[in-house]
Amino acid sequence: MRTTQPQFDHHGAEANADPVAYYREFRERCPVGRTSAHDGFVYTTRWADVARIARDDATFSSERAPAGDQGVSFVIPPGAGLVQLPIELDPPGSTPYRELINPLLSPEAVDRLRPMIAAHATRVVDEFVERGSVDFVADLTNPLPAAVTLDWLGFGTDEWARYAKPVHDIFAAVAGSERARRGGEALGALEVRIRELLAERRTEPTDDAVSTLVAATHPDGRPFTDDELVSVVFLLIAGGVDTTTSLTGSTLVWLSAHPQERQRLIDDPDLLTDATEEFLRAFAPSQSMARTVMADTEIGGCPVARGERVLIPWVAANHDPEVFDDPETIRLDRDARRHLSFGIGTHRCAGAHLARAMFGEMMRQVLTRLPDFVIDADRAVPYPTRGNQTGWDALPATFTPGPRLGAAPAAFVVTDLRVEVTSAEKAADDVMALTMAAADGSPLPEWAPGSHVELHLPSGRIRQYSLCGPPGSPTWMVAVLREEASRGGSKEVHDVVRAGLALTVRGPRNRFPLVDAPAYLLLAGGIGVTPLLAIARDLLARGQRPRMVYGGRTRSTMAFADELVALLGDDLRLVPQDTDGTPDLAALVAGTPPGTAIYCCGPSVMIDAATAACEAAGRAADLHVERFTAPSDQPVWDTSGDTAFDVVLARTGRTVTVPADRRLIDALRDEIPTLSYDCEQGYCGACETRVLDGIPEHRDTVLTDDDRANGTSMIVCVGRARSRSLTLDL
Repeated sequence: MRTTQPQFDHHGAEANADPVAYYREFRERCPVGRTSAHDGFVYTTRWADVARIARDDATFSSERAPAGDQGVSFVIPPGAGLVQLPIELDPPGSTPYRELINPLLSPEAVDRLRPMIAAHATRVVDEFVERGSVDFVADLTNPLPAAVTLDWLGFGTDEWARYAKPVHDIFAAVAGSERARRGGEALGALEVRIRELLAERRTEPTDDAVSTLVAATHPDGRPFTDDELVSVVFLLIAGGVDTTTSLTGSTLVWLSAHPQERQRLIDDPDLLTDATEEFLRAFAPSQSMARTVMADTEIGGCPVARGERVLIPWVAANHDPEVFDDPETIRLDRDARRHLSFGIGTHRCAGAHLARAMFGEMMRQVLTRLPDFVIDADRAVPYPTRGNQTGWDALPATFTPGPRLGAAPAAFVVTDLRVEVTSAEKAADDVMALTMAAADGSPLPEWAPGSHVELHLPSGRIRQYSLCGPPGSPTWMVAVLREEASRGGSKEVHDVVRAGLALTVRGPRNRFPLVDAPAYLLLAGGIGVTPLLAIARDLLARGQRPRMVYGGRTRSTMAFADELVALLGDDLRLVPQDTDGTPDLAALVAGTPPGTAIYCCGPSVMIDAATAACEAAGRAADLHVERFTAPSDQPVWDTSGDTAFDVVLARTGRTVTVPADRRLIDALRDEIPTLSYDCEQGYCGACETRVLDGIPEHRDTVLTDDDRANGTSMIVCVGRARSRSLTLDL
């Protein structure tokens, strides 16, 4: 490791002008280095190094004392302010405070807040929607998160207006400036108000977060003190307000400059789910944090000494080409879930679910009510130099005036459903058809042809499959091809899923909707027939007869072929590859008149060929395709041999049995409402738990080879046990 030239300074003008390019330059030249800026520190630039440091609390401390107790130590340079719990403590000291707030910010708790979030969003947008102009920061991205956060905590209905600007000032102001001084004074008043609210809720509790906090008991049997709770509430306010302001502002700037991508989100609202993670990756609102080295060690092969300070920049990790292909391009449908904008490990942001919910509601309001907005780039004002934080001070925009809603729309809630597999039957060679009904007997949500659902398999894998049963049926049907070279999901369906098994399903979603057209050509390849089967049924019900060409390896591998023959008769052409070769897609496209809607679903090579044929014929606008891809970084494991095992909870002595077909995290959540978790797919590290006895089976992408060999911790959302029993530090 050497000191690079020019000297690294994440607060410098060059870094703030383009932090992504700045970190890229250092990553390529010297990915780990020392600088004398800000009293000296070690900087990092790679995802693997940042993730490893953030997870290793024993070697890299977040506490003030090891850094010399000069102020907030998880930033460089240290900042002024009260100790922020739990982020300024290392485990186990941080654990009581983390367990205090986890239940308030779980996915289930955040879902209960969505109507309140929608009501505030509607009110805020109603205040300016008739004007035709807005400053997004002053009128939306700052007041809305403040209103939601303070309402959730239990402040008065209008108190957000008093405190939104001071919180923003603290993050946006240059240290030592008049603005920073004013913000500090206002935050002093906020502390007084927090203490008043704590006292009020101790005597008169209500249904809000502060009432829950003051009623909680510390693990040592005492109530939490007011000083502790003031610190916790301060952190919740800071985390809930300005980071969401920053993310939304940066996203709006990008969408203003890329109207075609904005139109994609308008046309396909479900795309926002994936796009949110991509925006988080690209526009990390908290750009970096810092740690203090507690023992001599190394980072990326470079030695570092006890007492040194280390910068871990989330923004650099999020743009590491070793993890994210073409990282400087924003792709709305990218699988960006391994971004580190919420951190990783025990200090991963507990408010991640609330942040996504607030961001999503703001984006939905803007995209539906201000779809033609244009930000005045010449008048937009970014934060001043802030190497730890990014954001905007002003974002003036114009748009076509829209209507007031006057009342909150129905909250957008992506619902997780529990279903029971009612049958699992062979539909063709290596194709399994699953029929599902609601586990509680209630009606399943309606769906339209082209829709898919997201199956949460027993292993924790999440896979998307098209609905192919008759629309209007009280059950859902999907069909899954067994693919030996796949990432493991299809094999798990075939080996594990049976009638009577309960699964979680999210959806339905439709990114393959049926458009109105004078005629239709359906091109199916292999298991890609599933959405086209539903589309064919729907067209026939409307009195239209589509032409369909269906290719497969052999006739026996072509699922639902007999049903399609009965439905379409001479309008169906089956093309088994072993006897008839492959369809001539160019000829098929040429044989249809312009305006014919061409729907294609199948292997990537087929979709690419159909795309090329339509483009060559000047028919690109007529083509509609759907692709499904599994996360490329998800490990493969065979779940067919999963067996039941016991988990001993060391802190209570209770034993939990985990059945063969149930996830460990689901069994734990039944017993431990304070359990920390987020992604539930083994990549964020939020649920990493110490293993005190037994042999874990690791199925995550977080732990290193050394971690797995040591066997002293595991990621409980996807892991299981190799031994008959595990004892966990829970």
